[in-house]
Amino acid sequence: MGAVKPGDGRTAFVTGAAGVMGIRLVRGLIDAGWKVRALVLPGDRMQRHLAQMGCEIREGNVADAASLRGVCDGVDTVYHLAAVIISHDPSVFTRVNRDGTANVVAEAVRAGARHLIYVSSASVTYPKLTRYGQSKLDAEGIVKSATSMLYTIVRPTLVYDAGGGQEVLMYLDYLGRFPLVPFIGTGRALKRPVWAGDIMDGLLRLAGNPVAYGKTYNFSGPDAVTIAELGKKLLALHGLRRLFVPIPVVLCRALARVLARVMTRPPLTPNAIAGIVNDANLDPTLAMRELGYRPISLDEGLRRCFTVKSLGRQRPTALDPKPEGNPP
Repeated sequence: MGAVKPGDGRTAFVTGAAGVMGIRLVRGLIDAGWKVRALVLPGDRMQRHLAQMGCEIREGNVADAASLRGVCDGVDTVYHLAAVIISHDPSVFTRVNRDGTANVVAEAVRAGARHLIYVSSASVTYPKLTRYGQSKLDAEGIVKSATSMLYTIVRPTLVYDAGGGQEVLMYLDYLGRFPLVPFIGTGRALKRPVWAGDIMDGLLRLAGNPVAYGKTYNFSGPDAVTIAELGKKLLALHGLRRLFVPIPVVLCRALARVLARVMTRPPLTPNAIAGIVNDANLDPTLAMRELGYRPISLDEGLRRCFTVKSLGRQRPTALDPKPEGNPP
């Protein structure tokens, strides 16, 4: 990781601190001299770990405005990571991602915080927005409208990490289930997978950095690959090969509509289809030029995070993350 501006004892507030990226960020801020206050859900099992790192813990939920009262008092910089990425209840995206962001912004403004850094998503650039993508785009607008406070928005692409990166792990788990893999579409959508460590390095470069005020940065990887190529790379690292069988997208969408009518937790959803068929090929040049953001290559990153082991040990434990989940 490159040089990070010292915190000089200033306080940063981090939502989503119990997530994979949140924990990385908290550690990096503390190492750089910041005091850190972390928002976690009541009873979250990561509270003890965060506290042992020297982090002040506040229990709350971004979707509950009353639980946020006072969390930004004395805070200089707010990092808003908390979001729901995957849910079978589309209203959760609105309640947590959009309205939750409005609650965090309102509390930060009330407390006089100077700078809010919002972790958005590459999905806001899809030609046809999903409910998730719309909630993140609406949240960007809320952040920009807070004229009494400086802001920076970042848009990660497909995040991966050892034991983290929910979408990548679910994708890997799916590919490992069948010798012949039913694949949504042709697999030609371009992605720029990015290592979580690089996201954290970029986020740390934003705190107290005037060049970042009022900017939107793409935090993406340096290499564009198709979603099918990514799948084959992930499988190869586990010593596996699979044959992909393309299924027409129109058929997949029709099936998703039918499943939604008869199942509360359908295995195929519009969000899942959108994630496979849409490009997330965002250019990181501005972040590289202005922040010194230097993401590692995809091959190097995958080697760091994935080794030949049982796919079952990499599987996410649930389809629905907690509201303080990781961003995409």
